[in-house]
Order: sequence, then structure tokens, then C-alpha cells
Amino acid sequence: MLRRDFMKAGTALSALSLVGMGAARPAGAAESSNFDSTTVRTLAHQLSQQAYQPPSQTLPAPLRNLNFDQYSSMAFRSEQALWHGENLGFDVEFFPRGYLYAPRIEMNEVIDGQSRPITFNPDMFTYNDPALRVSDDIGFAGLRLRAPINTPGVMEEFCVFLGASYFRAVAKGQNYGLSARGFANGTGDPAGEEFALFRAFWLEKPKAGVDSVVVHALLDSPSLAGAFRFTIRPGETTVFDVQSYLYPRKTLAESGIAPLTGMFYFDANDRARVDDWRPAAHDSEGLLMWTGSSQQLWRPLRNPRDLQFSAFSDVRPHGFGLMQRKRAFTDFEDVALNYEKRPSLWIEPIGDWGAGAVDLVEIPTPNEVNDNIVSFWRPQDGLTAGREYIFTYRMYWGWDTPWPTRLARIAATRVGESTDDSHTRFFDLDFVGAPFDHLPENPHFHLQCRTSAGEIRNVVVEPVPPIHGWRSTFEFAPGDAKVAELNCVLADDNGPVSEEWVYRWTP
Repeated sequence: MLRRDFMKAGTALSALSLVGMGAARPAGAAESSNFDSTTVRTLAHQLSQQAYQPPSQTLPAPLRNLNFDQYSSMAFRSEQALWHGENLGFDVEFFPRGYLYAPRIEMNEVIDGQSRPITFNPDMFTYNDPALRVSDDIGFAGLRLRAPINTPGVMEEFCVFLGASYFRAVAKGQNYGLSARGFANGTGDPAGEEFALFRAFWLEKPKAGVDSVVVHALLDSPSLAGAFRFTIRPGETTVFDVQSYLYPRKTLAESGIAPLTGMFYFDANDRARVDDWRPAAHDSEGLLMWTGSSQQLWRPLRNPRDLQFSAFSDVRPHGFGLMQRKRAFTDFEDVALNYEKRPSLWIEPIGDWGAGAVDLVEIPTPNEVNDNIVSFWRPQDGLTAGREYIFTYRMYWGWDTPWPTRLARIAATRVGESTDDSHTRFFDLDFVGAPFDHLPENPHFHLQCRTSAGEIRNVVVEPVPPIHGWRSTFEFAPGDAKVAELNCVLADDNGPVSEEWVYRWTP
């Protein structure tokens, strides 16, 4: 289970000197080195040819065994931010080491093709407890990017890289929610998951008037090394253009490309074992897929009783993402956590990703503290040791997908006990969208359904004027089945008019 809010880095990682291979030198060094588009890629390939050596986790005594409150009390001074006051549209703040963030992560600034390490200074931070101020050159744990994303002239945090290879971002008007990662390996495996680490960053100083910032990152783990280039544009939708180069140290069968990680605690489709006054609590409510054959699939998320793996085979996918469609305060009624303002994250592959599957891992959680949802692209043939793999994609952090659809969408999935039979489940699906904008006088819609086990019966389709949409209800009798895959699509006399609803039922 993954801890939320970036408390996720507890991996055993400690120190490899990168000096002499074009990487970050110790923070106290002043030397600069040449840097171009191949620097991190070359370094990652060289690292992959060597045995893995984690970065240093050694910390001065005052910073060992910090609790969350102690760690949070060390706040970065905004006036110390990289590029502060230079009117570049961006600046960068850094996180101290400690708590769950022991690995030393090297930071570098790139100006006009020259890379120079960013030096740690204890005066970059304020300290509620003076004992936490240490003069040692301890380096940094991560970084945050700031820009005037909501108010002109006011610098606000919109992106964070902190903990293993985790990062997250928001669009204008949003709060943090789900996260992304550089790479996933062994997610949900009983033997344990391996967490790759962004062990060094290079921050390209932007030119005045430019609306994007470029961040390079060096990925490393016992299984592979990698190079990432992020071109980041904050705004109404915050967009990351990602170029990734992966170099496996060993052959990987279960590799995860463009992994997304979030939390689903409960909603109207699944509130078993939950006694909570709110209507729902989740970062994301569904996995949306646009397949290579142009199917649009909607898979509502669940908080299952037992760990669940789902794989949606595909070839050359158009995209996938963990989506938050509920956008009204009344959908959650939580004034503190504001789930309705959390971003959806859509992954758009650039180029041919070939054959593979969109994997979904749903992990049981007793509360909303833990990340229990993971989704990623798994290449069909895995990754072979000694080879280079290139994955280019675009990430959209925002309110919805970046592309319009003429298909009706699933606005809600509700599940409960049938009034006639306690062993039968009652399903309610709400559809909204373009097909209902200009209806004929007597529209004829019906629900096309199928199930891998049990029986679907008593299907009803009817208009729902308050939502400007249509509703279908049905009963599902599982019989002796322990699991069933349900599929439904709304259709008229000419064929399907909605995305396809796919659902895994378990007792």
C-alpha cells in the first residue's frame, strides 16, 4: 500500500558519485559542465551498465527520525527560490531531507548549455526548532515549481517532484490529488514493489516571456536506469510533454509505463464496509480508455475486499487516464479536502506504442489516507536487458480529457441491494452528453448488456430531465459466481451512442 500526500519514498536508497559522468557534483562544488539534450540520456545508459548503487541516505543526527510535523516545520523561504525576482514566469523551491525523504537528490541549473550544481544553504529554510538547522551540506530531497497560475504576478506552487519517482501537478483553480510516476515495477506483487528514484534533476533556466519550463530527471533503480525530459506548461490545463528513455539492467516482464497513482475510498457504486457521512471520497472515480480501435471505455473504480488486477489489451492506444468527473461540492460535501477540485490526468501516447495492455490495480484500503489505485501501460513483450526503450507521451492535468466526444458519458454508477432479493444487485447508470442535445420527438434508446457470469435482467431505460440525460437500471443476479465482468452501452436504432461501461463485480 502506498502512503498518500507524497509520504511514499521509504525505499532503501543511498550513494553513488555521479562526478565524472556529466552528472551533478557535490553541492559545494562550483564547477560547471557542458549540457545538451543527450547528457542525461548518455548518463542513464552508462548507469545501466553498472551495478546499482543508491544515493546517500546519511543525515546529521538532528534530522534522523523526524516526524511529519517536525519535517513540515522546515519551510523554504520564497525569496531564496531559484530565479526569484527575475520576471521569468517561473521559480523553483526545494524540499529539505528528512522524515521519509532521506535520499540525497542532486539539483542542477542549466544556463546556455552549461550545468552547475545548486548548493544547499541552511538559510534557505525557516525552522520552528533551531536544532533542526544544520550547517552540513546535506543537499535536497525534491523540488516544487511555481508560476502565476491563478493570479497574475502571484507565484503559486503547481507542480512537485518528491519521493521516489513521484510527481504531481494541478491546473488553474485546482487542488492536488492523484500522482504520476516515472516508472512502475511489481505493483501489487506480494513479493513487493520496486520503486525507481529520480536521483538527479537539471532545471533549464527559461527565457523571459516563455510559457514553459524544462526539467530533466535521471531515473535509477536496481532494475533499470532512465532519462526523462519534461516540458511543462501550466494553465487552464497543465500539460507535460514527456520524453523518456529506459535502459533495463535486467529483463522486466511487468514494466509499467506512464504510471498513475491515486485514491478511491468510496462512492455510490461501492461503499461496502464504509460508514461515512459524505456521499463520496476519492481522487478519481474511473479509468477512461480510448483504444487503438477507437472504443471509449469507462471503468468505475472500486475499493475491493481483495486486491484486484484488471488488464485491458490494446494495440497503439490513443490514451488512458484516471478521471474525476464529479465537479460539484455537493458530490463530496467536504470543505477541507475539496475532492471536486482534484485533477483528472490523461495520458496521450505520441508515436506507436505497439501491443500491450492498460493495467489497473485496485488495492483494499480502510481509509482515504492510502493510495490504492494504480494504472499504467504494460508493453506486451516487457523490457529486455541491455536495450533502449523510448516512450514519448503528453500528460494533461485538468478538469477533463483534452479531446471532445460525441458519445454520451457515464455520469454516475450506483449499486445497491435489490428490493426483491438480497443476493441480487441493483445497478443504476446515468448517461449525459451530446446525443441528448437534439432528440427526435420519440427517441428510442436501449441498453446493450452482457456479463461473463450470472444474469442481467429487468433492464429499464428512461429519460431524466433534471440531468438532461437518460438513465438505465437493471438487476444483476450473480448466482454462484465469485467474479463477473459486466459490459453495457446505450444505443439507439442506429447503434451505440455512449461510451462502453465496463465493471468488475466481486462479492
